[in-house]
Amino acid sequence: MSGSSGVTTIPVGQDYDVVVGHGLIDELPRRVPDGAAQALIVHPPTLSELAGRYASAVRAKGLTVHLATVPEGETAKTSATLVALWDRLGEAAFTRSDVVIAVGGGTVTDLGGFVAATWLRGVDVIQVPTTVLAMVDAAVGGKTGINTAAGKNLVGAFHPPRAVLCDLESLTSLPVDDLRAGLGEVVKGGFIADPVILDLVEADPADCLDPHGARLRELIERKIAVKARVVAEDLKESWLREILNYGHTLGHAIEQVEDYRIRHGEAISVGMVFAAELARGAGLIDEALVQRHRAVLGALGLPTTDHWADGDAGARFARLLDAMRRDKKSRGSLLRFVVLDGLGSVTRLEGPGEDQLRAAYQAVVES
Repeated sequence: MSGSSGVTTIPVGQDYDVVVGHGLIDELPRRVPDGAAQALIVHPPTLSELAGRYASAVRAKGLTVHLATVPEGETAKTSATLVALWDRLGEAAFTRSDVVIAVGGGTVTDLGGFVAATWLRGVDVIQVPTTVLAMVDAAVGGKTGINTAAGKNLVGAFHPPRAVLCDLESLTSLPVDDLRAGLGEVVKGGFIADPVILDLVEADPADCLDPHGARLRELIERKIAVKARVVAEDLKESWLREILNYGHTLGHAIEQVEDYRIRHGEAISVGMVFAAELARGAGLIDEALVQRHRAVLGALGLPTTDHWADGDAGARFARLLDAMRRDKKSRGSLLRFVVLDGLGSVTRLEGPGEDQLRAAYQAVVES
């Protein structure tokens, strides 16, 4: 990790850099491949002005720029939106030397990356994440994809970006609930690899929510560094990269049964408490570490219970279990969970019994 003039550069192996700083508009043209003649900038409607400024910066390098507006949130990650973007690329006669630029949150970086991965079997993509969640997770690592009726991110490709530009100015207009939800993924990095993240949150939770503050920047950079180390060693999730899915098995299931109406970081927050309860039930961690999950996440205002559950907890659990069985980490009928066996130490729990799962879920309904 290196920094100068207020800019921090975090390398992801030898493949690409993640750049963190304020006012990175001028950085974008420098990251565009020299042979590119065209760029497609994918963005949601709320970021039209920002996308226009990035477009002007790229045009100054002599490229023809096409702007493509996609829906907000998870509703963008559909096959229909994907086909519409392919059509735009076809109409523009995009070649392999051209570039896709994704400006937005995690859904846009997932979608933009997948468009780039699949057009002509792969063109360059530059990720410009504008939320905490996208900066620390979705835009880094080359995972791209869309959702289907069967689940989240079940169709996708590994396609590392050419660069990731995290302009912290974007966070000053981010709703506090979105900023808070992004910190769920940051806290995950603390439990699986960098406990200093937890110390920073515990020292001053309110300061973590200040988009102008140095504490939030340090949290973001620390979490990016965690992910950069992992994906540099394991791009295609043979095992090490699976540790980044801590809390995601139940979290993704909650998102699915709630039709993606809730924030990813909120669902993952509950998923981490569930994973901690599962590990405690298996004798891998103690009650103190479980309670630290609740304390750190709760201090940030993140949920630690499945408060979206309404009515019969047994029926709710059955729906969530069905969704978990379709998780990408499952192998056949075997459910596999990423769990802790100590602070900063991760292992895999394979094939826990339904009674174990039900007990862990009951703990995140009642507590």
